[in-house]
Amino acid sequence: MTTQTPMIEMRSVSKHFGSVIALSDISMQVYAGEVMCLLGDNGAGKSTLIKTLSGVHQPTHGEMLLDGEPARFKSPAYALDAGIATVFQDLAMVPLMSITRNFFMGREPTVGWGPFKRIDWKYADRIAKQEMSKIGIDVRDPSQPVGTLSGGERQCVAIARAVYFGAKVLILDEPTSALGVKQASVVLRYIAKARADGLAVIFITHNVHHAFPVADAFTLLSRGGSLGSFRKEEVTREEVLNMMAGGAELESLDAELAEFQRSDREKKANSAAADQPTPKADGGNVDESAEKRLAGGY
Repeated sequence: MTTQTPMIEMRSVSKHFGSVIALSDISMQVYAGEVMCLLGDNGAGKSTLIKTLSGVHQPTHGEMLLDGEPARFKSPAYALDAGIATVFQDLAMVPLMSITRNFFMGREPTVGWGPFKRIDWKYADRIAKQEMSKIGIDVRDPSQPVGTLSGGERQCVAIARAVYFGAKVLILDEPTSALGVKQASVVLRYIAKARADGLAVIFITHNVHHAFPVADAFTLLSRGGSLGSFRKEEVTREEVLNMMAGGAELESLDAELAEFQRSDREKKANSAAADQPTPKADGGNVDESAEKRLAGGY
């Protein structure tokens, strides 16, 4: 375990929505140059946690620290100014707008002054193309609509945008959930690059097979509570998967399925026995249904 100050830390953070407890006593530390994978099934509280980290929600209890200093963000804009950039699943992009416009949305570079101030599109195009090439994506024309890019490339535009504007903490909300194997590998490669550049990365996913290759640590959530945080060298992939899925529930399910199979085998055996003809006293076989029909006169 590193002895440096965590880039971002949560201490016993809880979030209530009226009588609903969405998060309960969550503690987590994320260091610069590391990837923390936040794992949990649907409804575990992952979305609420990242919205609390990024300033969308205010914690009901507990505190958050940024680089060792107490932090409380009134809105996502305050979190972004402090260096916490969140890439949500919808990416906050306009498909019909160009790559450059999406890259600089709301932060366009300008030239001139006063009434003569205008956006410097040549500079913006050059920067967008340059930043995309850093992550291995060759954009021939940065003025092309961002909707023409693949899902993985659009994720990389959103990540490159956050890094370019000075993010210290990069929060990625299910970035590989709707991607194929090749596109997911592009995103995972850039996550590894962001870690190498010294960013603290929080990678939210429910796919252990995507998380394990790039993770340095794991925090597991279940029904709004924490199952604990673990360093990668402390757990195996199978142990993480078992904790995330709920080992006791899986064992109960296995027992139920085994009972169903046993019951089904018994029914089939009883049915097969009932279909067997009855043996006669002299060793022959009698078709009972035929005897009944003869006795009934038909």
